[in-house]
Amino acid sequence: MIPLSSRDNPLVKRARALAHSARDRRKLGQTVLDGAHLIGAALDAGMALDALLVSERGQGSEEHRALLARAPAGCTVACLPDALFAQISAVDAPSGLMALIDTPAVAPPQALTGSVLVLDGVQDSGNLGALLRTAAAAGIRSALLSPECANAWSPRVLRAAMGAHFALSVFEGCDLVALLRAYRDAIIVTALGDDATPLFDADLRTDVAWVFGAEGGGVSAPVQALATRRVQIPMPGAMESLNVAAAAAVCLFEQVRQRQR
Repeated sequence: MIPLSSRDNPLVKRARALAHSARDRRKLGQTVLDGAHLIGAALDAGMALDALLVSERGQGSEEHRALLARAPAGCTVACLPDALFAQISAVDAPSGLMALIDTPAVAPPQALTGSVLVLDGVQDSGNLGALLRTAAAAGIRSALLSPECANAWSPRVLRAAMGAHFALSVFEGCDLVALLRAYRDAIIVTALGDDATPLFDADLRTDVAWVFGAEGGGVSAPVQALATRRVQIPMPGAMESLNVAAAAAVCLFEQVRQRQR
């Protein structure tokens, strides 16, 4: 393990840039995993780690020591003073362990199969991470993101997704219209109005492309036009809408319930 104590060390400067700057993440093609859970999920998925950084206090964690022992060949392992680690961390309460990884470059698929999550302009990092986590928990294998979505590999999205990135294929910058035109199963959007089927009355046992849109504007008109079915989540209470991540959770797990029935 390499001891590092200078803010001017190249690795320390790179870690801080990746944790705090989207521009640097794009420029360097890397991102940061913060905390034992994310790093463990990445290692379990066979991800290559470029570097592991642990704070002096973080070395006292048995969980951290176990992960450090799993560092793959070629991974730099370094220990930083607690104060320096806190300076480079992107969170208010640093976990004491972070990893630097290359951001996966995944080309959009040529065709869609199975049930998929389609996100059209979801810009809130917390919502995006929650959507990916929910999809992975519901057994969805692929998530398609339009160019207007938040960056899927930003530290905030990674933290909110809690390892979902390593359980499904995340495709960014997708031409949703082209991909959905070629999709052979149901394309479903949530909607209000008389033409929308109540969610719990819809047959969801077959494969579905679940489309969810931006927090304010919803699904864009060109994507909305490709929907083959519209469903409405029953809301007998006083609210007229749900957060997009909450709406997706209701829909995806209704599909899970019907398939298990």
